[in-house]
Amino acid sequence: MSSPANPAPQAAHSGPAPVHEPDAMEDVVRLIPIVLPLAAAVLIFLLAFIAVVMT
Repeated sequence: MSSPANPAPQAAHSGPAPVHEPDAMEDVVRLIPIVLPLAAAVLIFLLAFIAVVMT
């Protein structure tokens, strides 16, 4: 007769895996654990320096 309404799905991973191009957000997120504490340390140092100079 005719073909079934829902044919058997083909394998999703039948070929080689596509090449993943990293986007800009992935590069930024990878650096957050390094940059954020360094920025906080610089900010604390600057605030302490300002407090000492103003007294």
